Amino acid sequence: MKAITQNAYGSPEVLELSDIDQPVAHDDAVLLRVHAAAVNPYDWHVMRADPHLVRLMGLALRRPKNSVRGVDVAGRVEAVGTSVRRFRPGDEVFGLCYPGEGAFAEYACTQEGRLAPKPHNLTFEQAAAVPVAALTALGCLRDVGRPRPGQMVLVNGASGGVGTFAVQLARSFDAEVTGVCSTKNVDLVRSLGADHVIDYTREDLTRNRRRYDVVLDNVGNHSVAQFRSMLAPGGKHILNNGAGGRWFGPAWRLLDGAVRSVFADRKTVSGRMTEQTEDLVLLKELLEAGTITPVIDRTYPLSRTPEAIRYLERGHARGKVIIAG
Repeated sequence: MKAITQNAYGSPEVLELSDIDQPVAHDDAVLLRVHAAAVNPYDWHVMRADPHLVRLMGLALRRPKNSVRGVDVAGRVEAVGTSVRRFRPGDEVFGLCYPGEGAFAEYACTQEGRLAPKPHNLTFEQAAAVPVAALTALGCLRDVGRPRPGQMVLVNGASGGVGTFAVQLARSFDAEVTGVCSTKNVDLVRSLGADHVIDYTREDLTRNRRRYDVVLDNVGNHSVAQFRSMLAPGGKHILNNGAGGRWFGPAWRLLDGAVRSVFADRKTVSGRMTEQTEDLVLLKELLEAGTITPVIDRTYPLSRTPEAIRYLERGHARGKVIIAG
């Protein structure tokens, strides 16, 4: 089968379209015919080993342990392992592809518990745009920020993959939502339900006089101290970005926030992606009800995956970048 493989760390040039063996579904695994996948910052962080701590985490010092990138997946079930009970061949599903064979391929394996039935009102491309970004937005807001109805939520990077879902989810929690984005994305963020939009090219976010109960930072373009100054008493600043040094990434920013939080009622905490099967099912229900909807910037064929990752790395994608066909 065709797949995008990586046998060294580096720029998108290390990715190659290769012929490799088709994976086999054993035990609780599900083999999918991949119809669409999505590109995430995770993919290029592993591709480049940025931060360098990536190499140490899996003891993969010279090359990634798994050669095929791609986490978000949507496709049709081809075969199932002997212990799989929820799916059968022909089912249309979406979900997470790790720890498996990677979604930037014609076929991929993943565990049964990392999949849910595809929302009936979404295309495969739209479904592939959902898992990592929406599960991260859900984990950061529902599980970490926990905004109550009427509270103020700021989403920095509101037009990106996580941001577009975070704005919609915050509105579904009946919070008052402010989105931060560039001029070209103001209308998009408003259309997603933001009550207020800050155009960072025209307004200095750090001089905004509003105080927020939850600040979700998907960008890392200001210091921990600056974001904490925007918090209302008892507020939470959620770090959800890889901004930081080449070796340890955001670890120092998290340490800075933790130290500042010790004797204060305003907290800086790490973002979290929920990976519960029931949360994928919850997202399916929200998508079918129209409560949330994916935003897709552009779609690339499998052979142009390096170009898609290069585009995402520039940091200006509106919503998600998709691999299909």
